[in-house]
Amino acid sequence: MSVADYMTAHLVVVNPKTTISVAVDLMKKNSIHRLPVMDGNQMVGLITHGIIQRALPSQATSLSVYELNYLLNKTTVDQIMTTEVQTVAADAQLEAAIATMRRHKIGVLPVMNDHQVVGIITNNDILDAFLNITGYGEPGIVTRVVIHHDQVGVIFAISKVLAANDLSIQTLMVVNHQATKIIELHVNSELAEPVNQALIAAGFDVQPVSQH
Repeated sequence: MSVADYMTAHLVVVNPKTTISVAVDLMKKNSIHRLPVMDGNQMVGLITHGIIQRALPSQATSLSVYELNYLLNKTTVDQIMTTEVQTVAADAQLEAAIATMRRHKIGVLPVMNDHQVVGIITNNDILDAFLNITGYGEPGIVTRVVIHHDQVGVIFAISKVLAANDLSIQTLMVVNHQATKIIELHVNSELAEPVNQALIAAGFDVQPVSQH
């Protein structure tokens, strides 16, 4: 899974001399909270809703609405944007983007390809990716097989059991709990019980999952 598979390729950008009021309007219009700041083809910074909020006077200010609007229309993006922007390569694994976000405690990464910005990936994109990877909302049932002692060929053995019962795996995830592994399967069946019984009969430890 690469970053390019889940990034937003449609970019809404501003230039350094864009006013804060215009940047805010763009965010509202496009239901986004971050805008790459571009000087020609070069990204020179990032402006976010949080940066704007921190730059504005507090609610305790004595500024009138007129004065606040004047400030928003006078201040330009380059005066408050962050220039230390973390990025990720388009062909990087999605896990690399997640690790970078976690390490730097941020929720967005511009996506680069040959020094050009080609997209943006946010924490919401990553949540969408997780739902896609797990097959959430797709027809079928979910079951979990607990593997207490991992060995070569376990997944193949599970697949053989399901195939023998005319069932197929739609998605598969492996969760590690120290020495124990849990294999979570999304199977093309309307009922969980026949799937679980087939796996139990083959000697697997099945952990029932609520289908709601």
